[in-house]
Amino acid sequence: MKLPLILLVVIAAASFAAPLVNAILGIDPNVVDLLDRLSGPSLAHPLGTDELGRDVLLRLLAGGRVSLVIGVAAALAAAALGTLIGLTAGYLGGWTDRVLMRGTDAMIALPLLPLLIVLAALDLNKLGLPARLIQSDEISVVRIVALAVLVGWTTAARLVRGAALVTRNRDFVRAARSLGAGVPHILWLHILPNVLAPLIVATTLSVGDVILFESVLSFLGLGVQPPLSSWGSMLSNAQELITAAPLLAVYPGLMIFLTVVACNLLGDALQRRLDPVTARTR
Repeated sequence: MKLPLILLVVIAAASFAAPLVNAILGIDPNVVDLLDRLSGPSLAHPLGTDELGRDVLLRLLAGGRVSLVIGVAAALAAAALGTLIGLTAGYLGGWTDRVLMRGTDAMIALPLLPLLIVLAALDLNKLGLPARLIQSDEISVVRIVALAVLVGWTTAARLVRGAALVTRNRDFVRAARSLGAGVPHILWLHILPNVLAPLIVATTLSVGDVILFESVLSFLGLGVQPPLSSWGSMLSNAQELITAAPLLAVYPGLMIFLTVVACNLLGDALQRRLDPVTARTR
């Protein structure tokens, strides 16, 4: 558990320290220098420069901050939405459970890639959103987080619902009901704490999934838009220069790989730590 956690902490710390690094070095990762295009690693630019003469290392750190924010924000939001739906369905049962779970199954059955491409290409001006929000630099990040939540909540919902079905008939829940506790009280104080362990594991794993998801959208040109950058958008920009400057694709690809693997290893380690049954069988 220590190695993937350390790796994630180092990546996150380096990414979120990017503004400080920029200030110390006096270099803006978005400044274009056409006289220094595609230069190799040097003391001034440890990882070289890209097709516009921008420092690759600084853009890698800045892109990591965007990718990690998208991954963590979408994973937490999807877990929250899925938990709400799963708790409601699992505890109340009956027609509520049937309606919510059929909706969940329908969402899972949808062809996701065509759906996401259509949703990502929607004209936000036609949705009635405020012009100030649409014109902001962060709107592409908000769009990706919303899309990731839209397709990612189903895992948490099914997981929490299964745990809630088991927990709702345990003695301490029956005792709370007999004492007159309301449904919200029982859900949040008695059932939710007993489903947190698998939920934490699933959320940790989904961070890596969201980063991959963002990379796919960016590779298709539907992800993070300039002036912001992410590992996925850097990978997308590098595809046209794969023969002339292959390292421009290697660097963001390697960061995506390391982050996703670290999230998966951390999720497995948390599962062994939080689930004693799993720990005994391995």
